[in-house]
Amino acid sequence: MLGINTNVASLTAQKNLSGSGIGLNNSIARLSSGLRVNSAKDDAAGLAIAERMQAQIRGFDVAGRNANDGISLLQVADGAMGKISDNLQRMREL
Repeated sequence: MLGINTNVASLTAQKNLSGSGIGLNNSIARLSSGLRVNSAKDDAAGLAIAERMQAQIRGFDVAGRNANDGISLLQVADGAMGKISDNLQRMREL
């Protein structure tokens, strides 16, 4: 007669080792990304807040670039007005 033997202690150790490996992988993922929340399963509300804040930061970056573009436009217009003023002054002299 054939029988199947199982090693319960080995199976328990294997299960515990697998669980520890998963925890280690999660910890390494958090450390490597530098983020407290990597996915919704870590902290759904925290992830939503973090994504909203990142969107606001991107919006502020765009607003800063737009302000710099506006400053550049005004500098060009100021230069053009200076040239027009110089030309009008020259016409007055002639």
